[in-house]
Order: sequence, then structure tokens, then C-alpha cells
Amino acid sequence: QVQLVESGGGLVQPGGSLRLSCAASGSIFIINPMAWYRQAPGKQRELVAVITRRGVTNYKDAVKGRFTISRDNSKNTVYLQMDSLKPEDTAVYYCNVDTRFTAAQPWGQGTQVTVSS
Repeated sequence: QVQLVESGGGLVQPGGSLRLSCAASGSIFIINPMAWYRQAPGKQRELVAVITRRGVTNYKDAVKGRFTISRDNSKNTVYLQMDSLKPEDTAVYYCNVDTRFTAAQPWGQGTQVTVSS
């Protein structure tokens, strides 16, 4: 069964850092580029960062230079290092395949990130 399990969220002050993790089913991870998404209250889910199987990355403009996506193929895990966090980064963060090219897998529960003083 396909599973995506996100973790690592929390409450952090502006300027702080968090590292999110997403454990994915092996078949998904091996085949597809992986991505992080976020959904703020009252807004649509948006793509934040993408990483291909070979490690090529791409980012939403608003997070460039602050967020870093990476993957550990041996652990079927994708990470999102978030630095210099801002209140507007507050959202539930999810991982999934890159849905621009591949149908989404069942969404996990996500992990809440709250940036507030």
C-alpha cells in the first residue's frame, strides 16, 4: 500500500529553522521525482520544491535561498530544510510525487509548520 508519512513540523519563531522528513513507499520513490507542497488556511495547496531522482532541484520563488530539498534514496526519504522562516511560511506541509507530470498518490496527514513570535 502506498504511504507518505511527513514529520518534523512545529512552532518556530521568525528567522528560525525546521527540517521536515517524508518517508515514502519504495516503488514511488524509485520511479518519480518527489515534491513538497504546502497549504495555508483558506488557500489552495501549492508546490514548494521538487527534486528529481538524480537530485536536480527546483523551488517556488518565495522560498528560493531559504529552503533546501534533498533525498536519501537508501532510506526512501525526502527532506525539506527550511531556514530563515517567515510567518507567511505557516502551513501544513505535504510530500507527494511531482503532480505536474504524474497522478498524485494518496496524500498523507501532512505536518504543521507555524512561524510566529
